[in-house]
Amino acid sequence: MHRQRIGNTALNKVLLFYLTVCFVPTFVWSITVNSPAELHASKGDTATLSCTFTSTSPPTSKMTVDWSYRPQTGGPPQTFFHFSSRAFPPSEGQFSGRVKWQGSPARGDASILLINATLNDNGTYTCSVRNPPDVHGSPTSHSVLTVTPRAARVRFSDVTLLLAFILLPSALLTFFLIGRILCPKKQRSQSKPTRSPIEVTEGEEYSTRPAAETVKSPTCCELCFMDPDEEEYYYNLKKTPSMEEEPYVESKC
Repeated sequence: MHRQRIGNTALNKVLLFYLTVCFVPTFVWSITVNSPAELHASKGDTATLSCTFTSTSPPTSKMTVDWSYRPQTGGPPQTFFHFSSRAFPPSEGQFSGRVKWQGSPARGDASILLINATLNDNGTYTCSVRNPPDVHGSPTSHSVLTVTPRAARVRFSDVTLLLAFILLPSALLTFFLIGRILCPKKQRSQSKPTRSPIEVTEGEEYSTRPAAETVKSPTCCELCFMDPDEEEYYYNLKKTPSMEEEPYVESKC
C-alpha cells in the first residue's frame, strides 16, 4: 500500500507539471493582435494598414513585427516588411520605396503606411507580432485591402479656360442677339421736301424758312444695337445747324 501511494504521488506531480507547462503560458504569457477586417483606398492615396496589439509583458528589444501580403488572385503570402528595434522596409519588389513604419511599440501600435496605392495592391495583409515571452494567444491578424480607381476631378484651371474661351463669348453673342430682337430697327424717316426761300405761293407776300427737323435722341438700347448706316445718319443729322424761323416782318412798301 505504501508503494502504491508513492506511485500515485509521483504520477500526480508529473500530470501537474505537464498541465503547468502546456496551459499556464496560454493564460499568462499571451499576446493579442487586432486589425480592421476591411480597408478601402483610392488609387494614388496613402493607405494606413492599422495593427494594434496587447501584451502581458512590456515590449522589449526582442519584439518583432512582420507584415505579409497575399495577392487577391491567390498564392502563398510573402513577407515584405520587418521590424525589430528598427524598421526594415522592402528594398525590392512590388512594395519597394512605398512602405513606411508608422507604429509605436510602447503604445501597442504596429501600423505601417502604404504610399501611392495601386490596383495591384488589392489583397490580404497579415500583421504578426512577437514579444517574448508572450508568444501564445493570437499573434496574427488579417486585413483585406481594396483599392478602387479615383473619380475624375475637374481642375480649377480647366474650368477657367472653359469659361474664358467658350462660355463667355457665347454669353456675349446671345446677349447681342437678344438685344437686336428686343430693340428693332427704326425706319429711317424720309425728310419732307422744303420750299425754296424765294418761292412765293399765291396769297403770300413774303417767304419763310422751314422749321428745322426735330431729331429725337435715341435710347441707350437703340444706340447699342444701331446699324452703322443709321448711326452715321444720326450723327450727321445732329451736327447740321438748326435753322430758326425768321421773325415776321411787315412790308414797308
